Amino acid sequence: SDPSSPHSPSNGSSRTLSAREMYLFDTGGQYLDGTTDITRTVHWGEPTPLQKEAYTRVLMGNIDLSRLVFPSNTAGGTVESFARRALWEVGLNYGHGTGHGIGNFLSVHEWPVGFQSNNVPLEAGMFTSIEPGYYQDGEFGIRIEDIALVVEAQTEEEPFLTFEVVSLVPYDRNLIDLSLLSPEQIRYLNSYYERIRAHVGPELRRQQLEEAYAWLQESTEP
Repeated sequence: SDPSSPHSPSNGSSRTLSAREMYLFDTGGQYLDGTTDITRTVHWGEPTPLQKEAYTRVLMGNIDLSRLVFPSNTAGGTVESFARRALWEVGLNYGHGTGHGIGNFLSVHEWPVGFQSNNVPLEAGMFTSIEPGYYQDGEFGIRIEDIALVVEAQTEEEPFLTFEVVSLVPYDRNLIDLSLLSPEQIRYLNSYYERIRAHVGPELRRQQLEEAYAWLQESTEP
């Protein structure tokens, strides 16, 4: 990689990781059958009460938008506040878009899908990111980004839409304050974890990645 790139480590700018702070991993790759853009935030030590609450509220926003059922041809900008509501309740917010279209082996950020006011209405078959966050300058940053497919919802009056999250990566249990989550949000988390186990677990076993498999089982406990 280019040593002058801001995304490349160097002896001058690198520092040692510690278990005393939060880390935000914005990850992804280009594959022949699609592009990934997945962000997870972790803390390997003892998070502060604010860090834990902020993380949980970002997760609540991610879940609330992901499980939303809405009319066909709804503009993304109309529903994006569902990702912010849990943060807004306590006076927190984030200063970036809630999600962007994702190319199929193309651009990571791909027009015209997304949640801004100038994006096209959502339709079944579109891929978008869902990525609420919270940032405290000089202290820590939180973002939880998943890739979601717009799908038809099972409703009485057709056609309504919802999202199917297709990125299968556990969230950091160390940062979740369960007392803030509703029963519906906990049910959603548990069914998501079941899907991760069913899809990712056998693949890790196939590749004989036993340490990763054990981590996955631990991280997807109900």
